[in-house]
Amino acid sequence: MTPTANWSYPTAIRFGAGRIKELAEACKAAGISRPLLVTDKGLAPLPITAGALDVLEGAGLGRALFSEVDPNPNESNLAEGVRMFREGGHDGVIAFGGGSGLDLGKMVAFMAGQTRPVWDFEDIGDWWTRADADAIHPNICVPTTAGTGSEVGRASVLTNSETHEKKIIFHPKVLPSVVIADPELTVGMPQPITAGTGMDAFAHCLEAYCSPHYHPMSQGIALEGMRLVKENLPRAYADGADLEARAHMMSAAMMGATAFQKGLGAIHAISHPVGAIYHTHHGTTNAAVMARVLDFNRPAIEDRIAMAARYLGIDGGFEGFREAVTEMIADLGIPSSLSGLGIDTPDIDAILRGALKDPSTGGNPIEMTEENTRPLIEACFD
Repeated sequence: MTPTANWSYPTAIRFGAGRIKELAEACKAAGISRPLLVTDKGLAPLPITAGALDVLEGAGLGRALFSEVDPNPNESNLAEGVRMFREGGHDGVIAFGGGSGLDLGKMVAFMAGQTRPVWDFEDIGDWWTRADADAIHPNICVPTTAGTGSEVGRASVLTNSETHEKKIIFHPKVLPSVVIADPELTVGMPQPITAGTGMDAFAHCLEAYCSPHYHPMSQGIALEGMRLVKENLPRAYADGADLEARAHMMSAAMMGATAFQKGLGAIHAISHPVGAIYHTHHGTTNAAVMARVLDFNRPAIEDRIAMAARYLGIDGGFEGFREAVTEMIADLGIPSSLSGLGIDTPDIDAILRGALKDPSTGGNPIEMTEENTRPLIEACFD
């Protein structure tokens, strides 16, 4: 049967060291004259943020900053950001930082002109059509980590603080107008964040590669993305000033987020509720469950993983690939189970409910059911 699919690919990307200096030009290209820079609490006082604000101020664009963004941003953070955006008369957002700052910034630009609650735009069916597309403001994304790839995504992950569920909010116009990918901004990342965000990029590529959906362009991007992570994440972790490795990791992050248009799977389906309930780092959580999910999906992906192993220069087919991934995770100081993240008394029922409701389940190579997913989650705590 002839394959049929709907595809959408990234936006204008200014990639390279020192290109943060082009931030004002990017605002002009996006039609933004009064930007609000949105970032997280940890980044707000750092020199890289001050430098970005200096570029804006020097171009007559002000230096407005919103930084009340939690590691897992929620609707309260969003409401405060929207309030500041409206009161300041802003006409666009610069989302600056890691996944939390990028996701929240994109949502502020999206929601500032809407009248319905954000949960009405969850990535379910055609719910995105409920939004007033003409009221969506442009956003520019400036990643300072190399993991989520949110800078090339048309959606954001937002935690519902009442239900402790992570929701994906989607609209095509959430896609950034311009991305500035400057690896110099990632040089100051601490080792644990370098490791966790890097493994998030790897998880995106791995799950997209294993997804059964038809998307050969994503398939190729995912495969090369895995190679870039395998060869460069250990280097960036060992030497944070290795600019070449940092640059390749920024590429891998964007490649992972581009590739997962093909689908995600059980790694993300489990890590989303775990992160929402226990506030663990997303990429680190992905890494902690990765080996168990590989085992779970083995009957459906063994031959495909063997092909990936050959491309990555790994001997031993599926077993060799699993061993190489496990060794990389250990060398990055990441625990091999969720128990190692400090979750001593997990609520398996709550995690199970969240996992089965998560949209990532639709891309898993093996159908996830209550009967087979419960033992998988329990194994992730061994």
